[in-house]
Amino acid sequence: MNYLAIDASTEACSVALQVDDKLYSCYELCPQSHSLQLLPMVDKLLKEAGITISQCDGLIFGRGPGSFTGVRIGVGVAQGLAFSADLPVIGVSSLQAMAQLAFMKYQQTKVISAIDARMGEVYNGYFAVDENNIMQEQVLADKKCEAVTAPGRVHERLANIVTEPIYGVGTGWDAYKEELTALKSNEGTPDVLFPSAEAMLVIGKVSLERGEGVNAEDAQPVYVRDTVSWKKLPGK
Repeated sequence: MNYLAIDASTEACSVALQVDDKLYSCYELCPQSHSLQLLPMVDKLLKEAGITISQCDGLIFGRGPGSFTGVRIGVGVAQGLAFSADLPVIGVSSLQAMAQLAFMKYQQTKVISAIDARMGEVYNGYFAVDENNIMQEQVLADKKCEAVTAPGRVHERLANIVTEPIYGVGTGWDAYKEELTALKSNEGTPDVLFPSAEAMLVIGKVSLERGEGVNAEDAQPVYVRDTVSWKKLPGK
């Protein structure tokens, strides 16, 4: 089975391609240039693998949360590619993908993902590995794993299921050290700061093989933060 994964949800832009048992990947930190990088990355990997997009069996995309613009770019490119080749698609959470990377690289089985959401907030979620070695979101008291909250409220959200410091990934830990550091077991800047298409491919292909893919037109972003309240500055 051949699967293509793309992600542009954060400062990182990445593509991964699995052709049978061989993996091809491309990853670059390129803030504000995802629209220029994503398709060339896809073309590069397809050429390296010697296949066309129509020879893929499914497409996986980063659905967010993250940069509003980056998420939209990723979803738009995924829809265009999937339409052209009549491929089923599946979205993967950027928070889940970072947790998956922590398992893949460092064998961490419980992870708190936190992305700086700007405006004094952080996207956050708690994940634990399942029997298939896939990081899964854990249900909290409010029935939502992923949320955007003030950094100081993350501990409150997780209090019912997190009783000790947990391995942390994402940009939120450095952005809000004072509020978040006590929740994290690893010291300093996390080794995993951004999601990758390679981790999304691992997660998404399981869903595609279960028949959970949708048509291209049904590919949807997940912003978590659906509205933005703009506060007028004093004197403005």
